[in-house]
Amino acid sequence: MKNFFLGVLAVILIIAVIGLPIYFGATPGGKAVWNNWFFKVDKVDDATNYEKIKNVENTCRAMIASYNTDRMTYEQYKGSDDREKQGWAEQAKMRANKTASTYNNYILDNSFVWRGNIPEDIRNELPYVN
Repeated sequence: MKNFFLGVLAVILIIAVIGLPIYFGATPGGKAVWNNWFFKVDKVDDATNYEKIKNVENTCRAMIASYNTDRMTYEQYKGSDDREKQGWAEQAKMRANKTASTYNNYILDNSFVWRGNIPEDIRNELPYVN
């Protein structure tokens, strides 16, 4: 009787060792369960990890500073009579708009970090320079 239970236990263990990796690695349902589990774990980790939050905030602040510098350069030189300075203004405008686009996408991708509690010096969106 003892051997029977050990045999059944061994069969169950072999099925689990072979079947679970196949289920989680090769079937759509198993892969979905696996991915959903680790997606949730990663989201909670990112939302509560101080280093991640600090990195996202510092990146946002750097992009805001770059955007403001380019926007002010554009404002300073856009009405100049000098063609070279007008070129500087156009280049600054393109850089500011590229930074705004990158920033706005970055905020969307990392919005889960703050969960509605964005620091005061970080904007929800940077406007495009017209």
